[in-house]
Amino acid sequence: MEIIISETQITDINKIIELYKANAWSLAEKPNKLYKALTNSHSLITAWIDDKLVGLGNAISDGYLVVYYPHLLVHPDYQGKGIGHKIVEKMQEKYSGFHMQMLTADGKAIGFYEKVGFEKAGETQPMWIYGGGGEH
Repeated sequence: MEIIISETQITDINKIIELYKANAWSLAEKPNKLYKALTNSHSLITAWIDDKLVGLGNAISDGYLVVYYPHLLVHPDYQGKGIGHKIVEKMQEKYSGFHMQMLTADGKAIGFYEKVGFEKAGETQPMWIYGGGGEH
């Protein structure tokens, strides 16, 4: 099983929706906005096995100092195989020298992000105005 990590834009919206539905993310219910958001990100990294999209991560950035990582998803059937780690490594190739790299994590994602070098941001508290249903 060869995992290909790519920065090539995804043209098939159905592959994206399938990945988001597999992870029970509510953004799957907003396919057009999701597609536009991902394709307009500062960076979009995808993971493929043959022609199956098995993971993706995106970054929003000013390009110099700050980067925010809103999404990192790996298809549940392929979790625990290093795919998420490879996506983070690819992001680090671009953003490792930035003053601030930020993300919001909950549940089992916290342990994953700690393993790849992130830590709790002092005493900060994540805050949002959330427009989706469910957890994501």
